[in-house]
Amino acid sequence: MSETIKNRYEFVVYFDVTNGNPNGDPDAGNMPRIDPETGLGIVTDVCLKRKIRNYVETVKEDVKGYRIYIKKDVPLNRSDNEAFKELGIENAAEDKELKKKLKDLKKETNPDLVVRDYMCSEFFDVRTFGAVVTTAVKGALNCGQVRGPVQLSFARSVDPVIAQEVTITRVAITTEADAENKSNEMGSKYIIPYGLYRCEGYVSANLARKTTGFSEEDLNLLWDAIINMFEFDRSALRGQMAVRKLIIFKHANELGCAPAHKLFDLVSATRNEGVEFPRSIKDYTISVDEKALPEGVTMEQRD
Repeated sequence: MSETIKNRYEFVVYFDVTNGNPNGDPDAGNMPRIDPETGLGIVTDVCLKRKIRNYVETVKEDVKGYRIYIKKDVPLNRSDNEAFKELGIENAAEDKELKKKLKDLKKETNPDLVVRDYMCSEFFDVRTFGAVVTTAVKGALNCGQVRGPVQLSFARSVDPVIAQEVTITRVAITTEADAENKSNEMGSKYIIPYGLYRCEGYVSANLARKTTGFSEEDLNLLWDAIINMFEFDRSALRGQMAVRKLIIFKHANELGCAPAHKLFDLVSATRNEGVEFPRSIKDYTISVDEKALPEGVTMEQRD
């Protein structure tokens, strides 16, 4: 892998949805998440991280160092046990002499850090977003929470959105009994006709150096994953989703040259004149006030 990143970054992502549900709320019948006070649509950071993980898993399949820790149908302890092998305490949960092994081990090194470093080197998402690294040996090992250098905010829509419930029918009947009485079945799904969303993110070179080893190669992969996070994650329920703009602020050093909020304030998306009900990205203008960039900060746009 390449060397650890040396510069702090902030970034802004604009993505949109057309006739789809970008992030359903299981507590509200899977309706799109909407702020009840402002009417703005919401997409959680967890939802976006899932799509980034899926992209990396697809393009880096079976590549060492780019596996995904948090994934479907893989218990976390299964991955944790791989680190235990590195410590020589495989099957530790059933090991009656575990406490003695760990006591001897701690005289030589810190096994908690060995577990953490192994997880960071092996799993891209731990190295990037961090994780609460569980263990199969409750109370014996505690590498705790790995704080990742990359953090995302909730995405919010630029304008209020409206969730529409669409009734659908299907001709396939579920049971023989139902087939005797009806020829189709009714259902429904929720969609947002159109919404442009904004998400803000942070990349800490300081945490990358001190904790996870997040590298320049990882950073380039992250940018690619953000730009393409919906390309391999298509669903009829989500409609048409696409990243429209990625704006990257790069600081000249590890700790940064300006507060993040001042950089975010330079980016705006406004409705074009005469547009009352936006229905496509063409109804908006996304702009950056480049003249107001603080000293030591450069800006790059990708789409």
